[in-house]
Amino acid sequence: MTATLDARTRPSAGVRATLRTLSAAQKGSTGAPAYSRFVNRPLGRLFAALAFSAGLTPNAVTGLSAACTFTGVALVALVAPSVPVGLAVAACLVLGYALDAADGQLARLRGGGSPAGEWLDHMVDAAKLLSLHLAVLVGFYRFGPGETDWLLLVPLAYCIVDGTTFFAMMLNEALRAQHGVSTRAARTDEKVGRLRSLLTLPIDYGTLAWLFVLSGAPVLFVPAYTAMFLVATVFLALAAVKWFREMEKLPR
Repeated sequence: MTATLDARTRPSAGVRATLRTLSAAQKGSTGAPAYSRFVNRPLGRLFAALAFSAGLTPNAVTGLSAACTFTGVALVALVAPSVPVGLAVAACLVLGYALDAADGQLARLRGGGSPAGEWLDHMVDAAKLLSLHLAVLVGFYRFGPGETDWLLLVPLAYCIVDGTTFFAMMLNEALRAQHGVSTRAARTDEKVGRLRSLLTLPIDYGTLAWLFVLSGAPVLFVPAYTAMFLVATVFLALAAVKWFREMEKLPR
């Protein structure tokens, strides 16, 4: 749904009134991973209301999201792991993700986004996802404990898995729209969507962002990060089969 600007949704109307309008202007979220759906989107709504009151554009919010995220990415690659650094990394990634949810909501509040804005948003999403795993690769190489050369393969493979998953999801929706088929959000039952939200929590970017709280303690972070990689790999393998069958059913 697209919200249009009226007397209740002008920047001078206040954050509370803007939040009410945003609540009625949400895109479909059924089936989205649990953190993204139940935590990150409400956080994004708050940041969107604050940004709207401050007169910021969606592209400016996208820029703020990128700045926060890539600050966290740089810390992972350049600074030796410690508890304070882990907390700082997680804070940067979580804040960046919340702002990432805010730019689209702000665009809808302002009457709808532009193709250029959507392109920028997805480009930043792709860059942050890949660069985060590559930063972990650099961090493992520079600060990794002991003789663990094999460990370098985990973030490298995770980068491939997450990059492929992200591309496939975007391509799936693009092909469905191109062939006049409703998107997954429009076709998913609410109860099924809630179950899917919980089941996909381990592959949620928000879960990955919070995982970096443990990065100051490699003895905890390494097995947890590796476990998430394995779950993401299994998900991609199963989902790819399902997606291919769905693409076969699209009208020619």
